[in-house]
Amino acid sequence: MDGILPLWKEAGMTSHDCVFKLRKILHTKKIGHGGTLDPDVSGVLPICIGKGTKVIEYMVDSGKTYEGEITLGFSTTTEDISGEVVEKVALFKPFSNEEVDAAMQTMTGVITQIPPMFSAVKVNGKRLYEYARNGEEVERPVRKATIYSFERTSEPEFDEVKGTQSWRFKVVCGKGTYVRTLSVDTGLALGVPAHMSDLTRTASGGLTAEQCLTLRQVAEKMEQNEIHKTLLPIETAIDRFPRINLSNELYQKVKNGVRLSPIELTLTEMPQDLVALFYQDQVVSLYMAHPTKPNVLKPSKVLRNN
Repeated sequence: MDGILPLWKEAGMTSHDCVFKLRKILHTKKIGHGGTLDPDVSGVLPICIGKGTKVIEYMVDSGKTYEGEITLGFSTTTEDISGEVVEKVALFKPFSNEEVDAAMQTMTGVITQIPPMFSAVKVNGKRLYEYARNGEEVERPVRKATIYSFERTSEPEFDEVKGTQSWRFKVVCGKGTYVRTLSVDTGLALGVPAHMSDLTRTASGGLTAEQCLTLRQVAEKMEQNEIHKTLLPIETAIDRFPRINLSNELYQKVKNGVRLSPIELTLTEMPQDLVALFYQDQVVSLYMAHPTKPNVLKPSKVLRNN
């Protein structure tokens, strides 16, 4: 069984839990996921099966879309609604739409983030959440993230009794982005504590919510012997790379990992990214510019050689 399964991860389980359950449902061990989702977050989780596991990294590297909610007025240990309150500042009046939008706009482009203490980032060989659970604070690495768009999608709601203000948002971002931290930093831009009060991932690795199946639906498809109808080809993960169709002669070279010139691949210039080499409508290898030899392309990853 090879391919990519668009899974809808339900809240309350880890991404690893999903993989563990799918190994039992699909009766295969070679399964991985293309981008971790926090346990409290539901949404699109690309699942790679069989030869599909060879393209996991390209799904992880692709853009993701989230829809959620930011609440101003207090911050938490986990930066989302599940944590304990660490700072509370009651709002006496709401921020205007213009103030909210301006703060969100400062979060777009290439930004820097400090990962939450409750995250899987490793420091000195230990996950940050392990330090956090032990009540330890460590210096966290500053990381870069790319935010393609970050927009408010609802009217902000002001709760005069609680002293909070909340609104819905949609963000399109690159890999490694902490949307929880994005929410907290938006509050900081407004000068008040904040947290992410809701989140759903609606797109990841080129897959959308509309394509997804729940674990229960996957099990039903398996029982009905229709699981093959739901699996997407592994080519789905690399469709953003330029495609080159190979002749039989070139295929014999490519499947053996032979280095090639741009001319042999009908390229007019050296590619800046990977190129996907296809034979008989199936991707067989990804090639890249050789790091030290000019005018030469070498295999980056062989996906099929038989």
